[in-house]
Amino acid sequence: MNDQRPDPEVLLAKLQREKQKAGRGTLRIYLGAFPGVGKTYAMLSEAHRRNSYGEDVVVGFVETHGRKPIADLLEGLEVLPRKRIEYRGIIVEEMDVEAVLKRRPAVCLVDELAHTNVPGSEREKRYEDVEEILDARINVVSTLNIQHLESLNDVVEAITGIRVRETIPDSVVDKADELILIDLSPEAARARMQHGHIYPPAQAQAALEKFFRVDNLAALRELALRRTAQEVEVQLDEYMREAARHAAVGERVLVLVDETPFARTLIRRGWRIAQGLRADLVVAYLKEDPDQGVPAELSRTLELAEDLNARICPLEGADAMAALTAFIEAEGINHLILPYRRRTTLERLLRRSLADQLMIGVPHLDIHLVRGQ
Repeated sequence: MNDQRPDPEVLLAKLQREKQKAGRGTLRIYLGAFPGVGKTYAMLSEAHRRNSYGEDVVVGFVETHGRKPIADLLEGLEVLPRKRIEYRGIIVEEMDVEAVLKRRPAVCLVDELAHTNVPGSEREKRYEDVEEILDARINVVSTLNIQHLESLNDVVEAITGIRVRETIPDSVVDKADELILIDLSPEAARARMQHGHIYPPAQAQAALEKFFRVDNLAALRELALRRTAQEVEVQLDEYMREAARHAAVGERVLVLVDETPFARTLIRRGWRIAQGLRADLVVAYLKEDPDQGVPAELSRTLELAEDLNARICPLEGADAMAALTAFIEAEGINHLILPYRRRTTLERLLRRSLADQLMIGVPHLDIHLVRGQ
């Protein structure tokens, strides 16, 4: 049987040509499961290879964190000056996007894609700086750790017990032209930590006892492997569908949210289900009064939905069940994400739950009930 799958290198070249024709640079991301796997080292090594081929490469921002191997690799590369911003009496250095645009290299290296810029910067996040550079038709090579993806925020907290504050929308990775996994075993990572190759000795021991435990690192590594495999599958699937000029009937995942913080966990779970099914993600909320504003907590939830590229739909009407059922039927929703709520025996006798009502009223619907922590 002939293997009809496209060559990955041919696919990447095609994507890069399409991006350049669209007036935008290409984005390559080195992805790691945790700090210290060698993402920055790989990025700088690539820069030296590109230099040897005659490409115009500059360093937009790379932080050595006192690591000598990284500092050594910066030798021989053109490093652009940084922008100095005063914040609370302290001078903080950030990437100078204007300097990059003025220099107009072929390739710009930008480390730590999820970084939050100091207050007073033109843009809040470094990935937004990268968007400006890409729009100027400059190619970017960057680095990212898996724990900074917004859709995995609650999963990472459950694994490590640490809430990651610096996150980026998954759409940033989705739009990247190439995602390269830099892999390292948990045991090797801990050995590097013990030898002071990741954090200074004063911080290394605390990290080994907390974040850098073997079970944490193994779980994060699995997340990174899955995310990289998912990206490859998506690109190949899109290529094959374009080549065949045939798209399968799409599925749709609906997340019903309210004003509770747990609604954001529902959205992240819905996003992961939608990604696995290659389905569209829809987020809906009930709005009995059309003139009523959106409460602050719900507004935060809807911002997360926007970051994850979900379509947001308010459901209006006094009869919540009727509005929801009509929307599910009209939109062809296949999967519904709801919070699981414990009900007393009397409540079960007096009234069916929303999930039970929908299973009777919409037989084709798959309902996913998510427990709280």
